[in-house]
Amino acid sequence: MRLSRLGWAGAAGAVAALAMAGAALAWGHTGHRDIGYLAIESLPADLPVFLRASADDIAELARELDRSKGAGAVHDKDRDPGHYIDLDDNARSDGGPSIDSLPPTREAYEAALGAVGSNSWHAGYLPYSIISSWQQLKTDLAYWRVLNEALKIPSTPDRRAWLEADLRRRQALILFDIGALAHYVGDGSQPLHVSLHYNGWGDFPNPNNYTRAAIHGPFEGEFVARNVTLEAVRAAMSPYRDCGCPIEQRTAQYLRTSWTFVEPLYQLWGQGAFNNGDPRGRDFAVARVAAGASELRDLIIEAWKASETQKVGWPAINAQDVAGGRDAIPSLRGAD
Repeated sequence: MRLSRLGWAGAAGAVAALAMAGAALAWGHTGHRDIGYLAIESLPADLPVFLRASADDIAELARELDRSKGAGAVHDKDRDPGHYIDLDDNARSDGGPSIDSLPPTREAYEAALGAVGSNSWHAGYLPYSIISSWQQLKTDLAYWRVLNEALKIPSTPDRRAWLEADLRRRQALILFDIGALAHYVGDGSQPLHVSLHYNGWGDFPNPNNYTRAAIHGPFEGEFVARNVTLEAVRAAMSPYRDCGCPIEQRTAQYLRTSWTFVEPLYQLWGQGAFNNGDPRGRDFAVARVAAGASELRDLIIEAWKASETQKVGWPAINAQDVAGGRDAIPSLRGAD
């Protein structure tokens, strides 16, 4: 959901607008749930059992970053731009860096936007939300691996009790990590979350006479809830894809692909395809939700693979170190 980008001023205005738009929340409850649920459901059998059994939890946690909105001005103003990126018609972030060559950090991104008179609070920083969430998931999965290796080694009752408790805490963190990643990845599959034309074409050159009406909420919330089914999205998901590239490059490719669907969405809208029951609009929405579920599944798999060698704690260790006989407790619990 993009409360600040839709021009809804103040909490009272936001509540009223949500009511009018059918409580639209960035793919709405339906889309975000489907993305989280189906990504987990489609994980391969070699991933941890607790993950593959968490589909219902992730389905709900995928909505959490929208449910937390309204906590306060500082909270919302800082976090809301993390749900989108305003790419112009040349795939540049608000006229600044291209999605194909984003700066490596948000600090550098901020500087690049400043050079063209913008900032990340205006242009959005969704790519960095996805990358940061993935890196956090990878790290927490690495902790999970270390803890499991440590629990294979005979230990005192007190040490074992601490490791078991920490494993439970880590599993809870991992589910929250995936919920956050699910939300941002879901936002990234919605074309209106990667475009300056996020809620009607706006005050830009418009040779094709695309609508300037507020279409954001009605498309991603009400239409999806009424026309998109879990079964249809499941059938539309793509096979696992390993791009063999860094997370930064994969994220840019993913968002650029979503961006290519901005004009098709507006074309379909002008043709009346998003009237309830129209198969053209339904198929379009199903494909975009399926793209989010497929990408989330793939990113979880990639995080799991990368976690095998990821070092964590201090002094830094990984699961291979513990399997080789290194005591994990000082690194996990702290030597002090």
